[in-house]
Amino acid sequence: MTDTKAFLSTARQVITDEARALDVLAEGLNDDFAEAVQLILQAKGRIIISGIGKSGHIGHKIAATLASTGTPAYFVHPAEASHGDLGMVSKGDVVLAISNSGEAPELVNMLAFTRRFGIPLIGLSSKPESTLMQQADVHLLIPSLGEACGFGMVPSISTTLTLAMGDALAIALMKYRDFKPEDFRAFHPGGKLGAQLSTVRDLMHSGSALPLVAADTPMSDALIEISQKGFGVAGVTDAQGWLQGIITDGDLRRHMDGLLDKTSSQVMTEDPTTISPKALAEEAVAIMNDRKITSLFVVDPDANRGAEGLLHIHDCLRVGLG
Repeated sequence: MTDTKAFLSTARQVITDEARALDVLAEGLNDDFAEAVQLILQAKGRIIISGIGKSGHIGHKIAATLASTGTPAYFVHPAEASHGDLGMVSKGDVVLAISNSGEAPELVNMLAFTRRFGIPLIGLSSKPESTLMQQADVHLLIPSLGEACGFGMVPSISTTLTLAMGDALAIALMKYRDFKPEDFRAFHPGGKLGAQLSTVRDLMHSGSALPLVAADTPMSDALIEISQKGFGVAGVTDAQGWLQGIITDGDLRRHMDGLLDKTSSQVMTEDPTTISPKALAEEAVAIMNDRKITSLFVVDPDANRGAEGLLHIHDCLRVGLG
């Protein structure tokens, strides 16, 4: 028979203990953290993350977060480093070595290598007097608060604090570098995140695919353009090629009587809603949903009123937006 109350009580205690430990970590941050950020910013090479066991797993995540937010980084396994992978570390790099105890024997060769070749070393540990922290140029100290298991053997609080310290480094570096959503998308082109960060330019149709007609085009020809391009709309341009209006199915219904005797400018809706090619596709979806329309012509407000592209709601749905 399961003891639901006991399970929930244990879970809440673990989460509470880790949350309190995070508060202690935040309050204890000092100039050493700022020094670590400065050291990474000054690096001409990459940030090398290394650690063994649970520290290694956390190190993998820290390296991935740094790399995806504009700080080139990769993980080097300390055991593999002793068998040739130290060749992946070079002058200009900065090494971030992680060990809760600061005494992981697998890190010895990595530490010796950094000292021999003058490679800056950041130590991340909970033991200020440990070998790692004694060798390190910069110290990222996490509070030694035991583990959530109660007998100090199951990495939990210590790994949570290590992960939080890595996240703090990555975000501090990201903000200093003014890393923007469009930069973030460059490192995350796939999946839901990539879709959310897609710009209108990424998804729009352009060139010969655009359904465009001149203002004096007879509606008989405009209907052919609408049919051939397959978007259900046509943009109407003036003599300078600027977007003057749009013809939609609603416009066709409103002018059904004598439609073929009219020109495009007589049927169109003037000053159509447009969007910048630099806007996020999610913004375009919001506009189309709000105005109950299915497509937007793309016009760069900083250039001219010429249509650069057309974005249809189906283009957004296809990548998972909407």
